[in-house]
Amino acid sequence: MVDIHSHILAGVDDGPESIDEAVRMLRKAVDEGITDLIATSHAYNPHYHVGKAAVEKKMLELQQVIDEHSIPITIHGGQELRIQDKTVDVLNNEEALTLAGSRYALIELPSSSVPSFTVPLIQQLMTQNIVPIIAHPERNKAIAEKPSRLERLISHGALAQVTSGSVAGHFGKGAQKAAMTLIRSNLIHFYGSDVHNLTTRPFLFNEGLDYMDKAHLTDYVDLFLENNARILEKKDAIILEPHLVDEKKWWNVFA
Repeated sequence: MVDIHSHILAGVDDGPESIDEAVRMLRKAVDEGITDLIATSHAYNPHYHVGKAAVEKKMLELQQVIDEHSIPITIHGGQELRIQDKTVDVLNNEEALTLAGSRYALIELPSSSVPSFTVPLIQQLMTQNIVPIIAHPERNKAIAEKPSRLERLISHGALAQVTSGSVAGHFGKGAQKAAMTLIRSNLIHFYGSDVHNLTTRPFLFNEGLDYMDKAHLTDYVDLFLENNARILEKKDAIILEPHLVDEKKWWNVFA
């Protein structure tokens, strides 16, 4: 299995503080059945900016430790890019990283809003053959309150990634409800842990998948894992036609 969103590089953002902690996280990833991990440190975030050069340097350091300890996992480079007016420029100029060298870029929205320039930015990226993946939209207040805001972004070419912890309930019932609504509305295409550590922000990769299985959403599990793999394979994602659901009709079954 491929995890497309992780904070695994040590000492650069709010992920692991040391290489030893990163190694423990990698061993946990292996235990969960993850074979490939895309390192997506924060970039252009108000609190953290891990530049391309820093990512590449830390990747080399971590790969050396992986080889020394014979950890059966492959790491790939990437960044979680906070949306800004120069996002297109930094990607075009190769100052920022896409996911594992693919045409997919992981884009982070502010936690409470969808900036007015988001749609034009998506359109510009698409003209450059770059597909933006919106990270954890279920944790965006504006989208959680009105899922049609994400549907609008999807209609212009963006795709979206749900977080395993949201599905598993780690971020509370509100985020879980929003995640399931977006999934059932065909507005989610990828699945990632957004792991930061093994205590407050753990993988919960299998827990989220198990929750979807129990909710009779196994087809979505298969879809997300397939699309995750397609990023590494440089293939187009499988996209279902969006169809907003009325969560009030079904959510009480799982509440």
